[in-house]
Parts: sequence; structure tokens; C-alpha cells
Amino acid sequence: MSKDDDKGRKNKNPWGSNNSSDKNKSNPWGTPPSGGNGGRGNEPQDLDDLIKNAQEGLREVLPNNMNGGVAVILLILAMITLWLASGFHIINPGEYGVIQRFGAWSRTQTDEGLGYHLPAPIEKITKVNVNQQRSMSIGYTENIPSRRGGLLASKTGVQGESLMLTADKNIVDLHMTIQWDIKSAEDFLFQIKDQENTIKKVSESAIREVVGQTEMFTIITTGRVVVEAKVKEIIQANLDEYNSGVNIKQVIIQKAEVHPDVQRAFQDVQSANQDAENTENIARAYREEILPVARGQATKIEQEAKAYKQSQIAKSTGDAERFKSIYRAYLKGKDVTKERLYIETMEEVLGNAEKIIIDSKAGGSGVVPYLPLNELKR
Repeated sequence: MSKDDDKGRKNKNPWGSNNSSDKNKSNPWGTPPSGGNGGRGNEPQDLDDLIKNAQEGLREVLPNNMNGGVAVILLILAMITLWLASGFHIINPGEYGVIQRFGAWSRTQTDEGLGYHLPAPIEKITKVNVNQQRSMSIGYTENIPSRRGGLLASKTGVQGESLMLTADKNIVDLHMTIQWDIKSAEDFLFQIKDQENTIKKVSESAIREVVGQTEMFTIITTGRVVVEAKVKEIIQANLDEYNSGVNIKQVIIQKAEVHPDVQRAFQDVQSANQDAENTENIARAYREEILPVARGQATKIEQEAKAYKQSQIAKSTGDAERFKSIYRAYLKGKDVTKERLYIETMEEVLGNAEKIIIDSKAGGSGVVPYLPLNELKR
């Protein structure tokens, strides 16, 4: 091949256009310049003419041993190779790759690193971070400061969410934070729609259910842990029923206060409750003081009664046995027994009486009787 032929080939447009140095050069489609072809300007020729011109141009730029059909095949193969290469993907740590084939779930890649799926539109991959700790606020919105220092970190209450009715007909202002993550990527993507809004609605429903069954004083003081545990249990149960693929990690009460409009009335009620509790404590202390004494006295009386009972039984039993023994002795010697009974009876009767014994044998006949006349007149 001569240098002139090579030079002419380089100056030849593959689409069949004239040399670039021609003053009346045409566009790549081989159309005449403006003003030609019936005044149609740069309007393309028919499709058959375009294909013919393209084939002729390819024959001129390709080597002698390669025709235009082979070039088209190579171009198509290159495009297919690029299309197939678009199916490679990388799964980062903490991510799951959910692969859909023609819109339906096909498989989930849980191993991190390089993976492959058929290119679109056959298969599509959606990467979901299952290790990310997510959170949402109930009853308030948090203002995040900008890098330029526009806003300070603060929380703004949302009354439509934060005001709740308690079991004792009070209104509590409640701010809560729900922390959650994803335990099933495919369920999270396909089982529920508008995932975060669904989780928020379920959380609000659970919070109002628990608050509506709890008194306000318990919520704002020592019962926060119990309320948090109950809310978490109900939220998780409802989300599991929806097959949402969501795992509730923690429920935190950020703020629990009395609504400002009822603050004064609530304080009065609490003061009254405190007074009642103090009075009850005093009464309980007095009861604990007198009950042991009363129990001791009751025990003492009961023991004395038991002792008296035993003594009377023993005495009666002894008297009965004594009577029986006397009766047996009486049967053996009636005269002796009668005399003995008489003597014992007289000893018992006269034992405590004041008496004077005058022995006539000892010269006691000189005793003058005393007649109390004054006593008779009176």
C-alpha cells in the first residue's frame, strides 16, 4: 500500500463524507450542505442510505481482511461484556444484599465482599445495613446544629404526640426514643411499606396503650423502667405480627412531666396524697406499738385461764378421790368415821373464831355475867 493511499484513507470519513479540506464538505450522514436537497438543510437521508454509507465507511477504515459484519459483531460482543460486568457488586461490612429477579425476591447475600447478580433488567440488588443502630423520637423533634453554628442542639416538643391520658385521668407530657435495627433485610423491604412511618405509628399506639393503663405518678417517678419494658414488649409483638424484620433494641423515656396547664392542681393532689400517707404511717406506727402489748396481755390471760382450769380440775379430782377414800373408811368403821368427820368439821368451823374457854374445874364459877344495858336502851 502506498503512502498516498494510506494518506487518503486517513482523510476518508468512515461515514462516507468528503475530505475535510473540501469547501463544500458535507455532514457525517452524507447529506448536502444547507440549501441543497430541495431546501431541507441538514435533514438526514433515508435509513437505507445511512446503513449503506456506514457499511462503506467501516470497510474503508478496517483492515483489508476484516469486513463490516465482523466489526459489528465485535462491537456487540463488547457491549454484552460491559453489560455482564455491570452485575458485579461489593457488600460492605454490616450490609446484606437483597437480590430481586424480575421484581421478585431471589436470594440475600449475607457475606461481605465481591458478589455477582445478573445485570438489569433481569436482577436488581438492594443493599441494607443491618448493623446500623437506628432511632426515632416520639413526642419531640431534635434540632441538630449546623456546621456553621446556625442552630444549637435542642428538642422541640410535638404536642400531638407527647400529650397522653393516664389511667387516673391526668395528662402527661412524654418524650420517648425508640432504638431499633434490622434482623431480616428481605422482610424489612417487602413485608411492610413506608417502614419508618409504620414503626412510628406502631410505637405511638403501644405507648398510649401502656400510659392509659398506668397512673401518672408512677410514670413520672419510679415506674419508668416498667413502662419502658411494657412498651418495648408490645411494639416488638406487633411488628413481629407484621413480619416487619425489625428488632426493637431499647425504649427510653427522655422526659415525663405533668402538663403545665394542670401543674398546680397536680401539686395540690400530691400534697393531699402526702398528708394522707403521713397520717396512715402514724396510724400504722401506733398499731404496731399497741398490738404487741395487747397480744401479750391476751396471751397472759389465756395462760392464767388455762392454769386456773387445771387447778380446779386437779382440786375437784382430789376432792372426789378424798371423798371416795373416806367413804371406803366409813364402810369399814362407821362410828370412828363419824367422830373423825365431826372433829374435822368443828376444827374447820371454830378454827378462825374468837372464843374464850372457861374451865369450871379450874375455879371458873366466879364469873359474873355482863349485861350491856346501854346497848339495850339504844
